[in-house]
Amino acid sequence: MPDRSDPRPRAAARRRPPEPPPHRPSVVQATVYRDGRRVSSPDTLAETFRRLREHPDGMAWIGLHRPTEDELHSLAAEFDLHELAVEDAMEAHQRPKLERYGDTLFVVLRAARYLDAPEEVDFGELHVFVGPDFLITVRHGAAPDLSAVRHRMEENPDLLRLGPEAVLYAILDAVVDGYAPVVAGVQNDIDEIETEVFGGDPAVSRRIYELSREMVEFQRATRPLVGMLHGLMAGFAKYGTHEELQRYLRDVADHVTHTSERVDGFRQALTEILTVNATLVTQQQNAEMRALAEAGFEQNEEIKKISSWAAILFAPTLVGTIYGMNFDAMPELSWTFGYPFAVGLMGVVCVSLYVIFKRKDWL
Repeated sequence: MPDRSDPRPRAAARRRPPEPPPHRPSVVQATVYRDGRRVSSPDTLAETFRRLREHPDGMAWIGLHRPTEDELHSLAAEFDLHELAVEDAMEAHQRPKLERYGDTLFVVLRAARYLDAPEEVDFGELHVFVGPDFLITVRHGAAPDLSAVRHRMEENPDLLRLGPEAVLYAILDAVVDGYAPVVAGVQNDIDEIETEVFGGDPAVSRRIYELSREMVEFQRATRPLVGMLHGLMAGFAKYGTHEELQRYLRDVADHVTHTSERVDGFRQALTEILTVNATLVTQQQNAEMRALAEAGFEQNEEIKKISSWAAILFAPTLVGTIYGMNFDAMPELSWTFGYPFAVGLMGVVCVSLYVIFKRKDWL
């Protein structure tokens, strides 16, 4: 017997869309510290909030990577974060800045790392909320690696005991230290570019342009940090932050100033290299045009010679062709001196043309 069951349920089952992939949690790590020591590592934000309430004198350090809007709103409700700062943290492409909203600092940093394989600079963005008993990092991009910062702070309880400002210092120090390999990599690229420029590599112009754009981004990341750190140091002094932290922050400010000056020097050097490359390219083009002009002149001279000899040889051919026509009534056919006259006429014409062409330097 044939199967008369309705096939529609099976068809519907086949057409059922696949289940959406589970949401990837954006909480990289959440930790509660007390007196410079880790007391808890919750798995969720809600548990972190509960653990922090259990330790009124503790500090929460929450690390997020590209969080959702709901997660940021949950943090804003718990720690009373300003809506403008939360709005900025939701989206990347913010300029480096330092803003204060009541008891909370909002810091935007641009981290950088040098990629050896493609020989380019990769930029990341980090937003930091610093409050009396919490520090929240919102990372957009691969850089910086804050796990190393957390490990460093946990190995130094005396520094971690100084609170969220100490963690902010450590993050600033890590971001600024991350600029050093970038500076070294860019310096190496510039040295290679100089060699390529004087070696006549035609692809060097594109490399100069791409590196110049990266230096513009690098300058935008480092230059505002100088003013930000001076403002932060003034705030540390105003609010009585530990003197040791103030000294550490001054050291970071010195490194930022040095890096910013190096980046400015790179931009100036690339501008000069681009000018030199344009000059060399122009000189090469002029040399090629000169060579083409010389080749054209030589060809013209050869054409003149060929044309001159062709005209000389054409004259006797013309006379001979006329006398070779078979006409009975043709002048001087029966003349005794007709042949010598024809040969002499050819010679006179050829000699005359030779003299004319010789005077015009065609021969």
